[in-house]
Amino acid sequence: ISSLLHETLFFVPFVILSTTQMTIIFSFIESPGFPYGYPNGANCTWVIIGEEGSRIQLIFLSFAIEEEYDFLSLYNGHPHPANFRTRLTGFQVPPPVTSTGNVFSLRLTSDFAVSAHGFKLNYEELHSTSCGNPGVPPKAVLSGGSRFGVGDRVQYSCVPGYVLDGHATLTCITNAGNTAVWDFPAPICRAEDTCGGTVRGGSGVVTSPGYPGNYGNQADCTWIVLAEPGDTISVIFTDFQTEEKYDYLEVEGSEPPTIW
Repeated sequence: ISSLLHETLFFVPFVILSTTQMTIIFSFIESPGFPYGYPNGANCTWVIIGEEGSRIQLIFLSFAIEEEYDFLSLYNGHPHPANFRTRLTGFQVPPPVTSTGNVFSLRLTSDFAVSAHGFKLNYEELHSTSCGNPGVPPKAVLSGGSRFGVGDRVQYSCVPGYVLDGHATLTCITNAGNTAVWDFPAPICRAEDTCGGTVRGGSGVVTSPGYPGNYGNQADCTWIVLAEPGDTISVIFTDFQTEEKYDYLEVEGSEPPTIW
């Protein structure tokens, strides 16, 4: 670990786990202070280096980065602007991400105000015959085992109340570059086109019709959330987008009622 120009740089090793069937090379990365919060003004870079000809896959286990102010940037290769891949922020656990080569870099940057819990991920070295974990989208169920080599298949289904959007079966194939890839992207599970209802229990999830897709025009949906007598109800938004000035969500039962 070295410090250079106020940037903390980590070169992270692999842990090798051998079984009778295969060798898995993997390890974990956590943001500083996880899960109690990363520091303000953070500028931390992790560089993952695998064997020549391999790829690196990141599988996020937990993710909470202050949205639109703090970021986790990914680079295909060393952390140079020309290698920039994507930038992650917010409170949704991202799907697995696979590098194009044997070097993958991550950079966490935060402002000098609010922070969040941070992130934890597993990184794994993939050889040319492995597609890697395709990921499990929210409300989805994955079956088909834990080996993702060429010729292997996985199947997706959704929990009750959700419908599958995409291909239910994915097959690990070899592309024109002789690299193992999934033949289709992982599907998503959309909420059934229900509008309103009554929710009971100690906790639960409420989504707009068709989420994460768009809700319909002329929607007029009411949800009633019931708790035990004497209990209070806390509403935590994990994703929110409505047409500004024209569509709105009103929460009654608070003092006074709140409109978003």
